[in-house]
Amino acid sequence: MSQPIQSTSSSTPHQKGATVNTARRSKARYQILGLLAVGTMINYLDRTVLGIAAPQLTKELGINAAMMGLLFSVFSWSYVAAQIPGGLFLDRFGSKVTYFLSMTLWSLCTLAQGLVHGIGALFAFRLGLGVSEAPCFPTNSRVVATWFPQSERAMATGTYTVGEYIGLAFFSPFLFMLMGAFGWRSLFYVVGGVGIVFGLIWWMFYREPHEHPRANQEELDYIEAGGGLTHSRKSDAVAAPAKSGFEWRTIGRLLKHRQLTGICLGQFAGNSTLVFFLTWFPTYLATERHMAWLKIGFFAIMPFIAASIGVMFGGVFSDWLLRRGISPNVARKLPIIAGLLLASTIILANYVESNVVVIAILSVAFFAQGMAALGWTLVSDIAPEGLLGVTGGIFNFAANLAGIITPLVVGFIVAATGSFVGALVFIGAVALIGALSYIFIVGDIKRIVLAD
Repeated sequence: MSQPIQSTSSSTPHQKGATVNTARRSKARYQILGLLAVGTMINYLDRTVLGIAAPQLTKELGINAAMMGLLFSVFSWSYVAAQIPGGLFLDRFGSKVTYFLSMTLWSLCTLAQGLVHGIGALFAFRLGLGVSEAPCFPTNSRVVATWFPQSERAMATGTYTVGEYIGLAFFSPFLFMLMGAFGWRSLFYVVGGVGIVFGLIWWMFYREPHEHPRANQEELDYIEAGGGLTHSRKSDAVAAPAKSGFEWRTIGRLLKHRQLTGICLGQFAGNSTLVFFLTWFPTYLATERHMAWLKIGFFAIMPFIAASIGVMFGGVFSDWLLRRGISPNVARKLPIIAGLLLASTIILANYVESNVVVIAILSVAFFAQGMAALGWTLVSDIAPEGLLGVTGGIFNFAANLAGIITPLVVGFIVAATGSFVGALVFIGAVALIGALSYIFIVGDIKRIVLAD
């Protein structure tokens, strides 16, 4: 049974919630965080399983390297195009409905890729995958802003974000073995089927804070005192339509604020490193480093484990700084800037011969990219009241332009030069630009207020 929300503290939303009674506080928010982490893991398995299937798939369907690069990119075409509509849908229908529909539809598109017999159908299902996955991360951000006080949001963001890397790190060897035993189509059937099942689990167990049977009043007060419960004073589906009406000019008004434009550029930079690992990394190991596919399955684990650690470290470090009175400007931006600067060291892989050292360099760079994956925390901190969905959509639109641009640029460079040397220079240079964006453009981390 839902409980009425009655604050027992006079704390302001930006206080840490430390003054609220903690004697009997429940921990339902961590159960919700677990759902987000599993959903994000499945999300990334669905979008990257094509890279694992590529060696067999290209031979059976007669797809050359250039077309494979296009297929890597096409997911992001529709994913980017659907960001703002997905954000609007989220603001209108709420987290539970949006995530359930998104998860179910993208899983069906994944499963369907295992049925294709030509490039046209594969192209179409990759487009469908992008559209249906578009609301996922805006929903993640909205749930964190609802369920967590500001002092825990970086930790929460890091925890669900680590799902991006954990799934790929620990399930990639299993998927390579599955493909070896049953063929590439089995990968899509298994990953798609798991997503459909989890969509039902989300529908059964996700609740808003005031509706959750295990969230007691002390936990609700703690979340609210720290700036949470933004969307939960009514049921999610009912409250959302009460927001002020959306106008397309709102997008332009939001982008005039340096906080949003700066973090969009920075996230584009971080995503460029991520996209390289999600798409071209196995091919780099096979063609540039001349590793066998079985060996790739082993070595590919290392950078993803490093990235998982980087995500958690960045989130915990950021919240640790915030709890100790460090300003949000430093606490939120320092891990991101340091991560982007360190990610640029990927260029060093061009100048060593040892495969072990190369994997070590790539692992450091991917660890650093994980540290920089806190951008969604800043979205929660700066989004105007009632516009978290559309703000997240704008942010994800800009960030995932990397999914379109990076695979194509890397492909063009490799095709023109026959080498990945220039590709790694491109990835490193973009990371440096992202760091400069956070240093010189983002400015103060504070909630955007749009004038009427």
